[in-house]
Amino acid sequence: MKLQITLTSIFISLFFNNVYAISPNAADCNKAFEHEDVAAATTAAKKALDIDKTDRDALICQGRLLSVKDDLNGALAAFKAANEFSTDAFDKAVITLVTAHAYKTAKQFPQAISSYQQTIELAQAAKHQGFERMSLVAIGDIYFQDKQYTQALEFFISANKLDANDNERGESYERVALTYHELNQHTLALESQLKAYFMHEKAGTLDQYAHSSIELGRYYTIEKNYASAERILNKIINFAKKQGGAYFEAKGSIVLAQLKVAMGDTSSAKDLIEHAKLIAKNTNDQILDEEINKETQQLLDKN
Repeated sequence: MKLQITLTSIFISLFFNNVYAISPNAADCNKAFEHEDVAAATTAAKKALDIDKTDRDALICQGRLLSVKDDLNGALAAFKAANEFSTDAFDKAVITLVTAHAYKTAKQFPQAISSYQQTIELAQAAKHQGFERMSLVAIGDIYFQDKQYTQALEFFISANKLDANDNERGESYERVALTYHELNQHTLALESQLKAYFMHEKAGTLDQYAHSSIELGRYYTIEKNYASAERILNKIINFAKKQGGAYFEAKGSIVLAQLKVAMGDTSSAKDLIEHAKLIAKNTNDQILDEEINKETQQLLDKN
């Protein structure tokens, strides 16, 4: 089984392992969970609870394991047991956060939103903006996936105000940009994506920088700022080539192809599409190949 590790889960694990004086077996459970080793995590949780049935951190880890195994009732029972040993607002915020995530994993979205909102209240009482921000983002994600973009935007903007560093700001600006895009507010999408690009250029990973560059090129194209779009897309394609980033070279080439079509240069567009498809073939990347087909089907149909 491949665990769906989220930023929320990673944050909680890091907090437990580095701040809490937790039992060795509970710490092992968290570490194994992070490394997607279900068997080792399950064994560690059992060892911890065999020693001490009131081991709060082991109960939380056990609940998270049960959640990714699609045992929502088991997960909720473990979290409820852990909550009995939660003494303050921060401890209770941890419980409501992992509970919310379990509901979200099970696609029980109203319950997830309710638990995330409880987390926000507890995080505010505990003065812990990290949990508050994560909950706002998670609620926004639920609304976004349900195509309730206006509601999603409200939560993404609220989360943006709590960003603690440039990396988080880059992530927030990108969420806001995509949501504006879905709302057909393309000028605002471009403005937010430009902010995301500058944040990721300064503080992001290479993948974040490449992705933000490609999306910036996409939004420039939509706004008919073709010179800026071509400049940023050629820049990231060349960067990806030098860095060995075949995936982003292909993705950048596809958006550049869309730009070429908008400019009336269908010949160059077809060459770029074939180049991207060749990259997918040479890297045996079926997912990339599917993404290329999805993004270019209409272009090919038109021409």
